[in-house]
Amino acid sequence: MKRLFTCILCILLTIVGINSSGANGKSSKKHPKKSGVELFNGKNLSGWYTFLKDRGKNNDPKQVFTVEDGVIRISGEEWGCITTEKEYENYKILVEFKWGETNHPPRQEKARDSGLLVHSVGEDGAYSGIWMRSIECQMIEGGTGDFIVVGDGSDNFSITSTVAAEKQGNSFVFKPDGQEETINGGRINWLQRDPEWKDELNFRGKNDVENPRGEWNTMECIADGDELTVFLNGKLVNRATNVKPSKGKIQIQSESAELFIRKVELTHL
Repeated sequence: MKRLFTCILCILLTIVGINSSGANGKSSKKHPKKSGVELFNGKNLSGWYTFLKDRGKNNDPKQVFTVEDGVIRISGEEWGCITTEKEYENYKILVEFKWGETNHPPRQEKARDSGLLVHSVGEDGAYSGIWMRSIECQMIEGGTGDFIVVGDGSDNFSITSTVAAEKQGNSFVFKPDGQEETINGGRINWLQRDPEWKDELNFRGKNDVENPRGEWNTMECIADGDELTVFLNGKLVNRATNVKPSKGKIQIQSESAELFIRKVELTHL
């Protein structure tokens, strides 16, 4: 009887072992999700290169891009960008930023302006001698979260979004239950952009999600296949589908305004 009990116990343990393993004998336990990739290490611009209009790559004599006390400072004195060495697709990128005080010509009296350019492809400076062609998640006082197609006018650079019936100037406005429109140039404004927006320093709209100047903001751009969704300080502000291209490098602009960035984190989907 004792021997029979031992055999039965061995059979049960073998069955349990088979059920807890995959067909190849390996554990079927799910792997944990990948952790975020810190694109900014808090010390330097490792993994990025600079590009400035009329100067080119990695030529920054005026120190437009610097790192101090764990923060990237973009002076805005010259127009250009920092660009990732690598291309990315299917990810969420989180950027924590705030505006500084200084604004340089030709926008010294205009709204503070920058942008996160995703799916950047082709040559550096192909667009206006400054940026790679790309899809921009706009960062500008009163308009952070707008989409801008930084393309060549062809269908190779385009987005589709649901928009309100009424435009703001020449631009569509994102509306979750609106009618689909496709653009290969221009912009689609964020959900609650003030229709009375003015390109002036310190502009704030009545429904702005962005925090006042000097306070930190969190912008998240989710690139899931050919979809692109933007959250600002935890609130949905814009979404596009049929985004072309759907992968590429990432650029952060220098566009007259002083900008501080303390975090750039990418999580693969």
